[in-house]
Amino acid sequence: MQIRRRRIAEFFIESAIFLAGTTSILFVVLIFIFLLKEGLSLFKTLSLWSFLTGKDWYPISDPPRFGSFSLILGSVWVTVGAVAISVPIGVACSVYIAEVAPRWLREVLKASVEFLAAIPSIVLGFIGLLTLVPLVQKIFNLPTGLTALSGSLMLGFMAMPTIVSIMEDALTAVPRSYREGALAMGATRWQAISRVVLPAASSGVIAALMLGIGRVIGETMAVMMITGNAAQIPHSLLQPVRTMTATIAAEMGEAVQGSPHYFSLFAIGIVLFVITFMINLTADFFLHRRK
Repeated sequence: MQIRRRRIAEFFIESAIFLAGTTSILFVVLIFIFLLKEGLSLFKTLSLWSFLTGKDWYPISDPPRFGSFSLILGSVWVTVGAVAISVPIGVACSVYIAEVAPRWLREVLKASVEFLAAIPSIVLGFIGLLTLVPLVQKIFNLPTGLTALSGSLMLGFMAMPTIVSIMEDALTAVPRSYREGALAMGATRWQAISRVVLPAASSGVIAALMLGIGRVIGETMAVMMITGNAAQIPHSLLQPVRTMTATIAAEMGEAVQGSPHYFSLFAIGIVLFVITFMINLTADFFLHRRK
């Protein structure tokens, strides 16, 4: 009787887990279908090539112009800058916490990193607007500190907790025997970390970096507050830019439902969805890769 009850309980638990996973996938598919339904309506009057390569974003001009290239390029500039900042610092912090720091300090740093990840993006954006923007303006002697560099610095800071937390877990999961074997063969501590531990945890390391990049691309409020929101082709990180996420957040409330402007914002959402999906898919591939 007890075995039968246990089997029934396991059946219900497995069914609940299966239902939860299936529902999550179904929601993602439905979201994508909704984006396609609304966004593809734009291409009845505008070609996909013109939308992706057009330089001018003037949705309320006469005639309206829906060139998203400046928005895509703005997102790329901010993302590349944030990645260049967050990846080296994130890797260094992860290695220090997992391999170098004493146990008591490791627990403190781990909790601090997770606390930073819980700070709302709107709060970080407000802090950046009051402190980071004037600092960038003063250091580079610019007319305004609302630039892609300010957005990159803030997004790099926001991505680091994700990178550090996941990468530290991946490094900690490497068996201790790997380190002991490397040290027994005469390797220094740094050689054991760089040539044994990091390659062994490469799947988790790459997944952490990809998820950090996904966090950067999908961020909205912080970049909308400190990047200047100028829909122009940027030539350096010291110019104001507008990202795809900021455009959707700023203009969706003003767009008339069913208008080309409304459909164009959903088309931007499709581009953003595809980019984010590819990044997460790549992260999942490396996470589950088997050598």
